[in-house]
Amino acid sequence: MVKQEIESLRNAMKNTKDKRLYERYLSVLLHLEGHTYMDIAKIIGRNRQTVMAYFHSYEEGGISGLQMKKTTGKPEKLSKEQQKQLADTIVNKTPAEVGFEAKYTWTLQLIADWIQQEFQQSFTPKGVSKMLHRLGFSYTKATYTLAKADPDEQGVQRSHFSSVEKGTGERSH
Repeated sequence: MVKQEIESLRNAMKNTKDKRLYERYLSVLLHLEGHTYMDIAKIIGRNRQTVMAYFHSYEEGGISGLQMKKTTGKPEKLSKEQQKQLADTIVNKTPAEVGFEAKYTWTLQLIADWIQQEFQQSFTPKGVSKMLHRLGFSYTKATYTLAKADPDEQGVQRSHFSSVEKGTGERSH
């Protein structure tokens, strides 16, 4: 029976690309071959309790019991609906339209302030940046275009500026 288990573990070790899973297989294999938990811990660079936990997982669920469990992580501060509302606000409104004084470009701090005001959730600018990245936003530097710019007048100014740069045009002192 132990020979079959050892053979199964060796096959699993050959077929995995996951280093942490390989380490778990190796730990169990070494224990089945007669090594102590302490010896195995020294070999793989883990503590004895970790090695014991690997073997316990193997006893409970076999080779599949050694698979890594999905960790859920910390729950998000904003619900999916709140995140959608945030994205819609950033895309469709200026800071001035939602109550901020004379601001036309969203900054991380302004977004953090809006989230606090709207959802009573505190975010650092770095936290806002990470959330926006998860939502598919990326940073772009604001550029401005004059809405009432006259292309003809711009052409005249460009040629005048060009001649001043070259030293051939009039200069006013």
